[in-house]
Amino acid sequence: MTLSHHVAVITSDEQALIVASDLAEDFKRDSALRDRERRLPHPELEVFSRSGLWGISVPKEFGGAGVSNVTLAKVIALIAQADGSLGQIPQNHFYALEVLRVNGSEEQKKRLYAEVLAGQRFGNALAELGTKTAHDRVTSLTRDGDGYRINGRKFYATGAIYAQRIPTSVVDEHGVQQLAFVPRDSKGLTVIDDWSGFGQRTTGSGSVVFEDVYVAAEDVIPFQSAFERPTPVGPLAQILHAAIDTGIARAAYEDALHFVRTKTRPWIDATHEKAVDDPLTIKSFGHLSIRLHAAEALLERAGEFLDKAQAETNAETVAAASIAVAEARAISTEISLAAGSTLFELAGSQATLIEHGLDRHWRNARVHTLHDPVRWKYHAVGNYYLNDENPPLRGTI
Repeated sequence: MTLSHHVAVITSDEQALIVASDLAEDFKRDSALRDRERRLPHPELEVFSRSGLWGISVPKEFGGAGVSNVTLAKVIALIAQADGSLGQIPQNHFYALEVLRVNGSEEQKKRLYAEVLAGQRFGNALAELGTKTAHDRVTSLTRDGDGYRINGRKFYATGAIYAQRIPTSVVDEHGVQQLAFVPRDSKGLTVIDDWSGFGQRTTGSGSVVFEDVYVAAEDVIPFQSAFERPTPVGPLAQILHAAIDTGIARAAYEDALHFVRTKTRPWIDATHEKAVDDPLTIKSFGHLSIRLHAAEALLERAGEFLDKAQAETNAETVAAASIAVAEARAISTEISLAAGSTLFELAGSQATLIEHGLDRHWRNARVHTLHDPVRWKYHAVGNYYLNDENPPLRGTI
């Protein structure tokens, strides 16, 4: 892969999908090798970000393509199909851009969107260990002259190791959560590559330590308020996770088809494929096909609901978007795991499955689907339809 020296400008949904499809073909080529050797995808990410895809959600008025969420989800699914880790790395980047859209000042939007369009990547430092609940934060933001100081430790900081800025959830002196867009090269900021997941191995989801890190006041954006009123921030976060799992599911499904057609020889050319006549195997693929197509359809439907919630934001549209996304997230969880498992079921204990990296699909799905419990999505969906109860305003539904 040759690194370009400029960042492309994507101006339409159609262009975004074409670019994503082309990149996916390149990224797929060595995805099994990167997984096996845990080879961090620095060169691939340079190509990815310089393609212009990391700026496609920037609103048109700030120079971006302002693509629909249907397109954004499809782009992530295409990249995740090629490489599950590469598909996950920009998730928090787009999440931070949505917080910026909803809560940032005009000056903050103009400046930070311009950085993204110039090729900068945003990571994340949100989650913490040892807090009372998964939503609690103790990383502190304290005043220091015209700016602030940050102290604390984060984990599961996907993308931070690759980022130029690390949006960080912090608690100010009034106990209110803010989002600080901290430059990666800030003094006292340490990114630790201690991610040891057996799936999604190259996401760089390690730890970030802040030791008296200075951040300018203009780089701090309200965060907590994005969940104190109806906003599309939560469903935006979740539709990207659904897209990642849908992409992983499609990859596992396609590899399973090829594996079975070539009589357990997945590395040979497709021209050697043969018809399959075993009724149980045929039934398995019928079952997988239906659920995969349902997941892809629900992902597109969720994007349409989210587009409406962004265009006309109120309690009803945000709740409807959250539920539509929860439905897509639930089925994408199940089909990604089922498709990866089917590869094992059809291949048995043959070493070729692992030798050629086909086990990575199940491992990737198993790790990523643990991000937040799908059982609560079923509860939220049931409560919405049965009791007319809107889901809670948070980023995990």
